[in-house]
Amino acid sequence: MKPIINLEENIGKTVGRRTAPKDAFAYGMALQQTALDLQKSFGFRGLPRGVFRFNSHEEADRWMMKHLIRRTRS
Repeated sequence: MKPIINLEENIGKTVGRRTAPKDAFAYGMALQQTALDLQKSFGFRGLPRGVFRFNSHEEADRWMMKHLIRRTRS
């Protein structure tokens, strides 16, 4: 089988660079703690579970906004 990636190809241009965090575990735990803090402060537990079918993206957006507003104001 031929390799999917051509390892001999020279990359002509790199756009942007992402540096890895020094401690990925600590970074992930801080992100999780931020999510928990937001959940506690807003009392938001997420959207209702289940499968929902909509006729358009606009209808789905209206449904989502209605449930987000209802949950955050309660």
